[in-house]
This record gives sequence, C-alpha cells and structure tokens, in this order.
Amino acid sequence: MSKHIAPFAATALAVLGSITARGQETIRYTGTTLSNVDYHHGQLRPAIGTHARQVLRANREHPDASNGEGWTYNHAPMLAYWNGQFYYQYLSNPAGEHIPPGRTLLLTSKDGYTWTNPTVIFPPYKVPDGFTKPDQPGKVAKNLEAVMHQRVGFYVSKKNRLLTLGYYGIALDAKDDPNDGQGIGRVVREVLPNGKFGPIYFLRNNKTWDKSKSTYPFYTKSKDKGFVAACEEILASPLMMQQMVEEQDRDDPLIPLKKEYKAFSYYHLPDNRVVGLWKHALTSISPDGGKSWPNPVIRAPHFVNSNAKIWGQRTSDGRYATVYNPSEFRWPLAISTSQNGLDYTDLWLVHGEITPMRYGGNYKSYGPQYVRGIQEGDGTPPDKKLWVSYSVNKEDLWVASVPVPVRATATSHANDVFAQLPAGQELDQWNTYSLVQAPVEIGKLPDGSKGLVFKDSDRFDYGKAERVIPESKQLVAELSVIPGQNDHGLLQIEFQDAKGQPAVQLSFDSTGTFSYKAGARFKGVTKYTAGQQLDLRVTLDAPNRTCTVAVNGGKTSTFIFYAPVASFERVMLRTGPARHFPTPDTPADQTYDLLKAGESEPLATFYLKSLKTSEGVVTP
Repeated sequence: MSKHIAPFAATALAVLGSITARGQETIRYTGTTLSNVDYHHGQLRPAIGTHARQVLRANREHPDASNGEGWTYNHAPMLAYWNGQFYYQYLSNPAGEHIPPGRTLLLTSKDGYTWTNPTVIFPPYKVPDGFTKPDQPGKVAKNLEAVMHQRVGFYVSKKNRLLTLGYYGIALDAKDDPNDGQGIGRVVREVLPNGKFGPIYFLRNNKTWDKSKSTYPFYTKSKDKGFVAACEEILASPLMMQQMVEEQDRDDPLIPLKKEYKAFSYYHLPDNRVVGLWKHALTSISPDGGKSWPNPVIRAPHFVNSNAKIWGQRTSDGRYATVYNPSEFRWPLAISTSQNGLDYTDLWLVHGEITPMRYGGNYKSYGPQYVRGIQEGDGTPPDKKLWVSYSVNKEDLWVASVPVPVRATATSHANDVFAQLPAGQELDQWNTYSLVQAPVEIGKLPDGSKGLVFKDSDRFDYGKAERVIPESKQLVAELSVIPGQNDHGLLQIEFQDAKGQPAVQLSFDSTGTFSYKAGARFKGVTKYTAGQQLDLRVTLDAPNRTCTVAVNGGKTSTFIFYAPVASFERVMLRTGPARHFPTPDTPADQTYDLLKAGESEPLATFYLKSLKTSEGVVTP
C-alpha cells in the first residue's frame, strides 16, 4: 500500500513496457480523452448524477465514536451490499501507514448516505516479543503490535452468509513491508444480520508463523459447520485467493498466479472468461475462472494508471466500467466504460477534489485513491448504481454512487424547482460533493418547502453541487438563493465550460455583499440580508465574453468574463474558494499537521430553491 514501487514492480514494468498486446486479446483504452494533473478534476467531464459523500472525517483533537476514536490514518476501504444494507470495511492506524497498532473497522448504511459509527471488527494484535523475520535477523520485535493489510474484505457464501476478512502483518520498523509473506495470517469472522459478529478465527497463517502463539483459533475449530463450509469456499475460490497473494506465502498452492502483482480485481466477460486487473493497469484474461492465467500480464494498452488500485466490474446495464486514477498521481478519480468489457472508449470524472491533508503521516498520499466497488457475488444495491469506496489522502473515507448507464452529456436544460420534484429524485441530474461537516443534500427551506441545502462548518473544505447542462454559447440562468446569514460563510456560483474552467463567478461573501469576480478583484452587485430570498437572472454570452446580472427583477449590471470560454456546460455552487494545492510539483510526503487541524468554523447555511437554464439569444 505504500507509494514507493517495490524493486520487483520496477523490474516488471520495465519488461512489460517492451511487451505488446499483439496476438493476445486484452482490455485497452481506445478513447482520446486524457486527464490533466495540473487540475484536481483532470479537466474531465463529470459522470452525470455522481454523488460523492464523506463517510468518515478524521479528527485527532476531538476523538469520538464517529471518527474512529481520533485515528488519522484511514485507508483501503471495501464495500458490500448484503441483507438490505451497505457494509463498509476499512483499516486504520493512529497516524501513518505501517506504523502500529493497526486494526480494521466496519460501518453500515441502509441507503449509502447515512452511515453508522465505525465498529472495530479486528482489534490490534500483540506480536510476541522476540519475533524476527528470516530475512531480517537483526530486527527483533519488542512491545510491538501488528498492522493490518488486506486486498479483499468481504465474501458472501453460497448459503448467503456474509464473512469479513482481514490480514495481520508485521512491520518491524516504519519502512518494513508488512505484506511480505512473513506476517501472522488472515483472519475471518461472520457478520450477523442483527448487527453482531461471530468469533474471530484464522483462515490461513503464514508458514513462518508459529501457530502455537496465535491469539485466535483456526477456523476448523468452529462448531458451526455452515461457517466452516463458507471458509472453505473462500479457500477453494481461485479469484478470492488471487487477491491474497501479496500477504500470503509466495509458494501458497491455493494461489493460481504466484507473482507479486498488486491489488487484484476482476470481472467476467459474457463468455465466462475473467478479466484481471492490477495496479499500474496491468491485465490479463483467464479462460477458466481464474484457475490459470496462460497469457502474459501486460500493461493495458493506452490506460494511464500508476501505483494505485484500479477497479473493474460489469454494470447493471450489461456494460462494463473501470474506476481508477488516470495519471501518475492519485488524482483525479475517473471512470471509463466499455460495451464489451475489452474496449474502453471514454474517461469521465467521479471525484475531482482534494481536501487539505490535515494530518501528516508515513506514506500518506494526496488524492482520492484505492478505489474498490462491490465484488461479484457481494450484492447489488436496489438503485442499480455503480457504488465505489475510496479514501482521500489516506485520512478521510468516502463513497460515491454513479448512475447507470454512465453518461457525461446532458440532453436537456435544468428546470429544477426542488419543491416540485419527486421525493428521492431531486438530485438525479446533479453531481454533489458532500462532507460530514459540509453536507449538501435536499432539506427544508426557511419557508417550509424543500430545496438544496448547503451547510458548512468545515475549516478546511467545502461542499459543492454541480448541474451539467447542454453545451450553450449563450445561456440564461435563473436561480433563487436564500442565504442563512450575512456575517460569515461563503457561497460561490460559477458558470463553467466542459473542462471545468469558470468564466463567471458570483459570490455571497462574509460581509453581506453579493459580488461579481472582475479579474483579480470583486465588484459588489448588492447587499443581502440573512433569510431574504434573492432571485438571480444571469445571462452569459461566450462569443462576446459578456455577462449580465439582475437581482429580484431590479437594475441589470453588465460585466466582462474574468476568463474566456468557448461555451458553457456546467453551473456550480460551492461553499468555499477554489483551491489548487497540491500540484504535481508538491513533495510526495507531508510530515506536518495543519494548524488547528481538528477545529471547526461557525456553521454557515445557504439554500437553493431552484435553478432554471435555457439557451437563448443574448443581446450583447
């Protein structure tokens, strides 16, 4: 999981670089869109209707049950849908990767939006004093606890029993590799329908481990025959075992492909062959359900992906999708789709924001990363969306839902009067970026009707909502906004092109002024009062770079765009100023904590009652 590339990986990539896919069927990217890492969103069009939601926000200064008791390294989440709800597993350390103690926790949700507090399912594990690794005889464990590392976290058995899995590895120091095959072993327990859990057992131990020193019994000691049978299903599954290759013994007979390729994910093609995916967009196809991989593992042609996970699956419409970071950095998080599971033709945005890393730590990387969806057999949410879990900065935990079929081009303009839209469908055409301390969701307006509510008390981040519209060179937009206060907080409204470049920015600022961005300065349009509705009519003329703004039907103000665009495709509302850190030149490792990292700001609230857009002739 660390961001350094192991020597074997560097060697493998050098060899793979000289291998072509000639004579071998493989997945490939045939589209023309590439991401630009100078922008956190990569200048990619958003996948319409994607809702990104922060599940857990780390807070060391104010530890409680909701934030994992203040541990600030939270990473490698897994997702399942079983028995009518989502299950979300992640691993955690107090401050940094490979720095013990380590543990694994679990959250649940009925709808993917409201989540329970995390519960520890695999607690810290004491390493016996005197433990050494055969290849590191000079390092001896003393008062040491294990760290956890697993590439697969769930399994639903043939009898519909949900098992959760973890792996206890040993890092003798901050730079030691806990998934080197010289750890303790893989643990398993059952997740029960009543919110409780069965006992912890070992499913498989490393051969270097002395089983007489195990804290937990081996799974065969369980008196529950159904549980034992479910464990043996895992051991008999080549596709489950392939996901364990990094932590297990390198000569484990149950693992089909004994190579140190990382973070295996897979999906089945219509002819039942299996496409395998690993970090660096390495790929191969198995003809027999993962029992063998006769073709060479190669880098998928024209895929761009570095040392972070890539997730692949068949979507509910019978198509296919891969979700990954399409760059040498861990941003943005994007989705590519395929009709046949082999040829990927597009690249669209899932998550294009990077919150400031509030807490430095060992091997913490910037960006939305380590994406995993719901593994085949581990459930299908009733909304048929594609759901993925991931971490941001290896600190905060997120989930995103992407409507299926996946699309990035709007076919009609916005006519969103939220009070008139069906319950549960108000944000179907909206992309949202919603945080624990800056939620963006449908709620009650001051007049009792419903609308889009922005609440923000996050000191370091903002909430955001975005409406994709048909490409328009000349645009009319009408918005009704109610600011909840006029002495603090910020709401910015931007009109952007397809790549997310804004040309016009309007702001409700903390001085009670509604203003327009005029180059590097802001020009006041009007003062505003807390609780008073402002009906805005904005016209935009891209060829002439002019904009008009009228408030409550009053005087019209005319402005020049602060940046040129050829056309408009997005209307965006955000409760904070744009940010550009980190950049591709930012040092990889952050060793410091931000000032007042655990503190919040006074709550600011803004309400959007409606948004209507249309393309029309605008008089210059």
